[in-house]
Amino acid sequence: MTFKQKPRFGIDIDGTVTTPDTLIPHINEQYKTNIVLDDVIEYDFLSAFPYPVDRNEFSKWFKENEAYMYSVSAIAKDAQAILTNWQKQYELYYISARHSDVYDVTHKWFIDNKVPFHHIELIGSHDKLMVAKKHNVDVFFEDKHDNAVMLAEELNIPVLLFDTPYNRKPIPTNVIRISNWKEANHWIQKHF
Repeated sequence: MTFKQKPRFGIDIDGTVTTPDTLIPHINEQYKTNIVLDDVIEYDFLSAFPYPVDRNEFSKWFKENEAYMYSVSAIAKDAQAILTNWQKQYELYYISARHSDVYDVTHKWFIDNKVPFHHIELIGSHDKLMVAKKHNVDVFFEDKHDNAVMLAEELNIPVLLFDTPYNRKPIPTNVIRISNWKEANHWIQKHF
């Protein structure tokens, strides 16, 4: 365990710092669909398709295009301003399921969008528990329901869950559903 002077925040990237619908226009263009975020009621874009899509084909297309899609991802409203305000009083540790091979693209996106960070870790898996534990985070910001629940229950920390159509299952008391970064900021001001 490392000694830390400031509270450390574990922050997911996709669907939290970026808008939850940022990949949808790319998917719509490739697959000639008109999916909107409200259609995505599971953490799986394919569940929203109006017709069957081969999972392997989709995975191959996604892998070939993810670096570009991440490089042009839209930043969530108010995220940059709030994270900038937080950077002096809190440690900002980004922990993402993105694969390490898109680290350079991810790092450049943070620089280009002026999003402050103390650490960025791309783990290539949705299992963020060990990394969050290793970095001893005090609170986590997430959009994936099962991640939020697992982090909250296993680490006994508050998890702020950014509300989306794909994460509306019941949550334990230390998972706090929020709509946006202003609500996240309000919660943090109140509790930290």
